[in-house]
Amino acid sequence: MSNTLLTIDKITRECLRVAHEKATFLGTINRQFDNSWSSEGPTGQTLRIRTPAQYTRTQGTRVIDVQDSVQTNTSLVVATQDHVAMRFNSAELAQSLDEFSKLHIEPAMAVMVSGIESDVLQGVTKQVYNTVGTAGSPPTDLAAIGAARAKLNQALAPKDGNRYVQMDSVTMGGMVNGLKGLFQDSSQIKEQYREGMIGRTGMADFYENERIWTMSNSAGTTPVNANDTIADGATTFTVQTTTTAWAIGQVFTIAGVYDCHPETKAPYPSLKQFTIRATSTATVLQISPTIYITGARKNVCTSTGADVSGALSGACTLVGAASTSYAQNLMYHKDAFTFATAALPMMGGSASCAVKTFDGLSLRVWSDPDIRNDEMITRIDMLYGYTAIRPQWACRITS
Repeated sequence: MSNTLLTIDKITRECLRVAHEKATFLGTINRQFDNSWSSEGPTGQTLRIRTPAQYTRTQGTRVIDVQDSVQTNTSLVVATQDHVAMRFNSAELAQSLDEFSKLHIEPAMAVMVSGIESDVLQGVTKQVYNTVGTAGSPPTDLAAIGAARAKLNQALAPKDGNRYVQMDSVTMGGMVNGLKGLFQDSSQIKEQYREGMIGRTGMADFYENERIWTMSNSAGTTPVNANDTIADGATTFTVQTTTTAWAIGQVFTIAGVYDCHPETKAPYPSLKQFTIRATSTATVLQISPTIYITGARKNVCTSTGADVSGALSGACTLVGAASTSYAQNLMYHKDAFTFATAALPMMGGSASCAVKTFDGLSLRVWSDPDIRNDEMITRIDMLYGYTAIRPQWACRITS
């Protein structure tokens, strides 16, 4: 029985299936905002995502402290468009879908998904400030995993089975060898297959991913002293002059500035970690998270739990050595990050263009014939955006 020509709908559905399977990282993060860019959703490229308000408690029977509901938000911008283009002839269109997918769709979607995942992983990891592990020493046991798990717990990340770990193959190789008796069969965990799935331990599903971002420390990563007075709501911090500006994504601590419980405000035994969020100078650092020293959003304190006050002159210590690169493996809760795609407009008739959405991924496949060469020119497009909506629910595992 002869094959019939593949339609644009069949090709688009197969593209989505392959993309979904290869989305090692994108398949594990929040994609609930994808519908916001449907035909019924809001117009524009930016969606403001509200985060829960925070409050303080008051003890006593008569005096009440009526607090304003301070609503904060983060922005999700869907403005990045990627595509991959290919050509094939009419004879290839008469192949079976499996043959056509193997020759054209799979290699096309592999390069598209790989590029997007690499950009997203780098972009969101730079926004994560919690860091564990020993720079330059890949973990081979559960110590670093346990430390990352503790960071998520301290930030009150839900313990609901939606925690994941993304690791490069070198780090994962040491982990698998050291913990091979602990990983479970992935088929018993998910009842579905996703590329890179290794197993589950330490309250998280483990994925092997070669697109893990590698952080390159700047040449000015020598310890320096603070030269600032912390102000409530500060997003910058001043240090003594360094030789070069610190790179975006570098993590550092400030002597005497401790992390605290998000609700009780009791001090944790570890120093608060910060990341460089934007281009900085050698003395003025653009940092994340925003520093709050009092009130419901308080996120720093002294070792005794008191408010941080006065001028700071202690050491600012960065993770790792100067001019050295470190893999930034990642443990995170699903809702730490979000990824959304927008349905691109149809171009031409339905016989040459199709837009399909599946599980938070939207693709447009658009074809046009070249009559001179008996070829079909086809492009596959995705319009997307991403951000870290709760970076405190993630932790880097530096190696």
